[in-house]
Amino acid sequence: MKYVLSRLSFFIVSVWAAVTINFVLPRMMPGNPADAMFAKFQNNLTPQAMTALKLEFGFSNQPLIVQYFDYLKGLITLHWGLSFTYYPTPTKTVIAHSLPWTIGLVGITTLISVFLGTGLGILIAWRRGGALDNTLPIVSLFFQAAPYMWTGLLLLYFLSFKLGWFPLAHGYALSVQPSWSISFILSVLKHAILPGITIFLGSFSGWLIGMRNNMILTLGEDYVVFAEAKGVRPSRLMLMYAARNAILPQITSFAIAIGNVVSGSILTEVVFSYPGIGAQLQAAVLQQDYPLIQAAFLMIALSVLLANLLVDLLYSRLDPRVRAGGATV
Repeated sequence: MKYVLSRLSFFIVSVWAAVTINFVLPRMMPGNPADAMFAKFQNNLTPQAMTALKLEFGFSNQPLIVQYFDYLKGLITLHWGLSFTYYPTPTKTVIAHSLPWTIGLVGITTLISVFLGTGLGILIAWRRGGALDNTLPIVSLFFQAAPYMWTGLLLLYFLSFKLGWFPLAHGYALSVQPSWSISFILSVLKHAILPGITIFLGSFSGWLIGMRNNMILTLGEDYVVFAEAKGVRPSRLMLMYAARNAILPQITSFAIAIGNVVSGSILTEVVFSYPGIGAQLQAAVLQQDYPLIQAAFLMIALSVLLANLLVDLLYSRLDPRVRAGGATV
């Protein structure tokens, strides 16, 4: 219980710090975001109309502490302001429309990478020196070293532009209407294949090599050697003795990966014009859409913190030494 309370306390303090930094940073930037936003209206609106528009977007001359508490109240009540880019659409609506695309694409691809990379890492470590062990890590490292954008552009050029096997952009065909129909679902899956492959190729190697190295270290431990000498079945020795302990560091990495699902893969989404959080964040930066930038960064920070909290609690169940010693992951 003491360990759980300490992790919850750390989580609450971290959330407060993330929220505060998200409030302070835009106000520390040079220039005035209100002036940058409303400069294009200077010749078309009266001073009274300009003041009313600024109030609608939430800009005020109140003291900073008053603005801060208004900002906290808005977060709690889900009033995150209006998007400059998609005015008069609320920022939370833009986030809500983009978030499922990123979670669906990056989340599923991340899970496939984790389970496939971890499973193959266990296998090639158990059979180290074999054909898979000599080839798979090298090939996967090549794709991990290549930038996401470069891999995505190559896939687009050869498989979409040259061969026409896959669509060039967007999340679904413009000829279908968003719904739960078979045609829409198949269109979404077809559009997600190339960006999914791009993300998979960039992350698979880390899981594969990380698990392989952990397994090799664990296989050299005394308790594994002793169990092997006692005649424990090879499958049980591999999974219950070696893999069960070697997988613990992977769980910590998994927390970071799951937390980063919300941020998506910005360059991949931009290359494929995929309608996720990454593409929206890039558009918000280009348009100086400060409410949307703040909301996107806050979602990313909260997702990372929440994922780390959940994995800290899970880690304490898998490794009692963490709970007993009060150590942090």
